[in-house]
Amino acid sequence: MDYYKALGVERNASPAEIKKAYRKLALKYHPDRNQGNKEAESRFKEISEAYAVLSDPEKRKQYDTFGSDGFQQRYSQEDIFRNANINDILREFGINLGGGRATFHRGMGGGPSFFDELFGVDGMSGMGGQGQDFRQFQQDPRRRQMVKGNDLSLEMPVTLEEVLHGSEKTISLGRGGQADKVTVKIPTGIEDGKKLRVSGKGAPSPMAGPPGDLLLLVRVKPHPVFIREGRNLVVDQEIPLSGALLGTDIAVPTLEGRRLKVKVPPGSKPGAKLRLKGQGLPGTGGSARGDLLVRINLKMPGKLTAEQRDLVQKMAATGL
Repeated sequence: MDYYKALGVERNASPAEIKKAYRKLALKYHPDRNQGNKEAESRFKEISEAYAVLSDPEKRKQYDTFGSDGFQQRYSQEDIFRNANINDILREFGINLGGGRATFHRGMGGGPSFFDELFGVDGMSGMGGQGQDFRQFQQDPRRRQMVKGNDLSLEMPVTLEEVLHGSEKTISLGRGGQADKVTVKIPTGIEDGKKLRVSGKGAPSPMAGPPGDLLLLVRVKPHPVFIREGRNLVVDQEIPLSGALLGTDIAVPTLEGRRLKVKVPPGSKPGAKLRLKGQGLPGTGGSARGDLLVRINLKMPGKLTAEQRDLVQKMAATGL
């Protein structure tokens, strides 16, 4: 069931809008105003369930996060209506809870709660064969699915050097005034935007179930020298005009901190790339490394000396 559609509100509806929508529908479908109308009774149960979830910030967050199917796996009907203030809301709306079907309003006299009346012993009359199953569910706690705690999401900054070699990082999580240190292994070749999961290090369960997980979103930090392009690395190198025309030798840095001698061929154009195989980053899981691409840029002088100007003029005279 889509709780937002059940109440006829948008997913970004405010608590006041959700309450107003429930008030309008509760006035319309309440069993006291629809004696013997099974369809109205069923509709009232739907909107009451929707309001019980969407009026509770934590339950609404869980529903928005996991969707209808995931939410139903984590919350039983009893969990959904626990601590719900529907009786109070109905009284506030002026609905007569003092008479009519006991199925929906015996809770006012100190008897069964609204949840018991709505989906309990008497309230099962409108639920077909589900009534007995649900009573058994309530009576046998082993049949209740334990609710897992929320996952905790954090960003994990890593350097290109850590992508190359892999590493281990220690994260400090504050829990109840104490620091819980978690060691995380960064695999070689990890890509930006990937998530690392650490089981059992998320939020505790509200229902005595297992804790959630810690999800670490990898963010590869920009490098002052190298640019990452998949498994390849790009490094910019400036050469003088003479080097581009006649060819030259340059010393190219690598991510490991070495410098490799590279020949720039004569006639190299600005933006041309020279490829150094196997000097890039490894793929996920440590597969073959990519390449280092040396991007050639021309180093233009800010001001020419008289001798340089004379030489350029002579070059221009020859068609260069």
